Amino acid sequence: MPDEKYSFAFVASKKVGNAVKRSKAKAKLRAMLLVYDDKIKSGKYIFIVKSNIFDKNITELKSAFNFAFKRLELFKK
Repeated sequence: MPDEKYSFAFVASKKVGNAVKRSKAKAKLRAMLLVYDDKIKSGKYIFIVKSNIFDKNITELKSAFNFAFKRLELFKK
């Protein structure tokens, strides 16, 4: 079980926008997770997309991911 990888799920409600916007938002999050590919502990994670994701640029998203991952202690040691 130590070689078990992680799995991610992305949830975007209709409040985020139409199907195209929801798809783009989830793709943006998937792309951001590629940065953390080898740094995250194995497990199952669910990300909920909020409508303000389109107001954030890449550096703000990266900062938010770092904050959340550190606070939840999801980085490998």
